[in-house]
Amino acid sequence: MTDSASTLDDWLTASPGMVRQAVSEGGRVVEQVELAQATYRLRIAAPQLSRRIRPGQFFMLRFPQRDDPLLGRPFALYDVARDAAAQPVAIDFVYHVVGKTTGLLSRAAMGDAVEVWGPLGNGFPVVSVEHLICVGGGIGYTPFLAVAREAAGQGTYGLPLRRWAAPPRRITLCYGVRTRAQRADLADFAGIPGLDVRLATDDGSEGRRGFVTDLLRELLDAPAQSRAVFCCGPEPMMHATARLCAAQQVPCWLSLESPMACGFGACFSCVTKVRTDEPPGWDYRRTCVEGPVFAAHTLALESDGGG
Repeated sequence: MTDSASTLDDWLTASPGMVRQAVSEGGRVVEQVELAQATYRLRIAAPQLSRRIRPGQFFMLRFPQRDDPLLGRPFALYDVARDAAAQPVAIDFVYHVVGKTTGLLSRAAMGDAVEVWGPLGNGFPVVSVEHLICVGGGIGYTPFLAVAREAAGQGTYGLPLRRWAAPPRRITLCYGVRTRAQRADLADFAGIPGLDVRLATDDGSEGRRGFVTDLLRELLDAPAQSRAVFCCGPEPMMHATARLCAAQQVPCWLSLESPMACGFGACFSCVTKVRTDEPPGWDYRRTCVEGPVFAAHTLALESDGGG
């Protein structure tokens, strides 16, 4: 750990309400694969951090020796890569090129140095249900590879290792994009026991024509099992998912994609509204600390838009 990271750790430890479990590690790019149009999977060797991360948590990434951009950017766990002894040695991130940092990442070459800070946030909970439904829109499908592998007993994550006491009998990934050209390569999801992948495209070029929430509605309207929904993606889609689940009284958790500056709770740039029992009935919580995963019923969601 660098001297600056040690100083930051000391400050966080002395600062109530700040992240204290995160650490910094200098990583190296070991693989870069294009999954879809302007969408990549980046693998960074970071043995210490790859053992700590849990599905739904995220890291802040930045390039050392650069001051533009000066701050790191948040990237959710896609999965960990393991060595021959099944020990985590690297972290996989999936990202879509939308700005300066992701543009730099897309040009990263083997051996390039990347600073990795985390793990941050709370991640998805372990739930005891017969049917786990994951709903992802656009790049929002990326947290669910690790979620599905953990729920199916195909992988373990975090320290201490986390296991599902009663794995779901059925896991469904509902994945939606605008058009087939933007669909990610879902080959990594193949071979997960009990996983069913369902696709929707806005233009009908692949899978069902319509919104990903149309797929969810069909599942929720089917004969009832004990179910839970995990969701990540565009805000209107998540709001629509939360409404569908509330109407069916199905527990739902949303992974918010709020813009973040620091990642450890100091700047309050990523706050979201939550419901409270105190007047005026709502307050703010930091997505980087109290989130990014929130139980949908706790959020004071603004009115919606499409699904």
